[in-house]
Amino acid sequence: MRSPALRHVLTHLITPLLMCLGMGLAYMGAFVTPEPHHLPVAVVNSAPKAKVFAQTVKDTAGDRLDVRTVATRADAVGLLRSREVTGAYVPSTRAPELLVASAASDMGATAVEKVFTPVAAAEGLPLTVTDVAEPVADDPTGQGLFFLLIAVSIGSYASVAALGAAGAGLAMRVRALLAVGVAAVVSGIGAVLAGPVFHLAHHDLAGVWGMAWLYSAGILVVGVGLHTFLKRWTTLTMMVLFVMLNFTSSGGLFRPELQNGFFGTLHAFWNGAGFVEGVRSLLYFDGDGLARHVWTLAVWLLAGAVLTAAAALYERTGRPHRAAARPQPEPEREARPAATEEAEEELEEAVAV
Repeated sequence: MRSPALRHVLTHLITPLLMCLGMGLAYMGAFVTPEPHHLPVAVVNSAPKAKVFAQTVKDTAGDRLDVRTVATRADAVGLLRSREVTGAYVPSTRAPELLVASAASDMGATAVEKVFTPVAAAEGLPLTVTDVAEPVADDPTGQGLFFLLIAVSIGSYASVAALGAAGAGLAMRVRALLAVGVAAVVSGIGAVLAGPVFHLAHHDLAGVWGMAWLYSAGILVVGVGLHTFLKRWTTLTMMVLFVMLNFTSSGGLFRPELQNGFFGTLHAFWNGAGFVEGVRSLLYFDGDGLARHVWTLAVWLLAGAVLTAAAALYERTGRPHRAAARPQPEPEREARPAATEEAEEELEEAVAV
């Protein structure tokens, strides 16, 4: 291509076009056709007749449901509150009841209601739905935590461009400390949004802030470390890691049982899922399973710290050799604008995203 300016523009168009493709594949693949896959449900009653009924439901649903029987209604409530099942059906000749926990997943509760409403209707009985763990009135669908995840994520990965490009002249330890500080600010904003502004968290706001800090700091230190190696491709990589794969597998809209196997598998260890499920545990389920989700976020932060340490070593040992081997630019006034322009372009790409 003869025109350097045109080649420069076309090169920079690669990133948004890849983002377009990636976002389409990720979001449409994860959200367009939610279908139950081994959705765990329970039938209450240990009598042989109930077990036959449960097997009939399982045979009818196939791989859509995983059906178990439990002895008592209290056992079913315990399974719902520990999020081991999505719904529990209590058979009755007068008033069958479906137990759900919509705070765990509003979409999951809707899915099991669609499964068991026809079952009760086949016997000519109305189905009573009882919600044993409702979200707060300020967040009736329980999806506010997903949008909180988005806000904290954007503040985190967009800050990576500023720390990586504008802060490239700073020592890595300074950039790492700035990342920790930015995480505190971003998580503070998230806590204010979750508490005083939108009232998603009616208690344990300090815990929500702590989880948001772990989550944000993990993204920031991963990004700061990656920038040393990827430069202007860091923004695209961060979008893949913390938007395309992260939002879609977080469980904020659909639980993994309503998604295909790929996103359901990511839900088990991705940091967005750790944040959303951890905050749910804290706010709605008396901390059940909280430790596991905190560990998920801590492992991501530790991985970022290792990556940042590797980047620091690379900069300390590799840059002097490369600088010595590289031909020195003629006048300094020509080299500096080029570097400045590259940093500004990277920042503009990140902000636009």
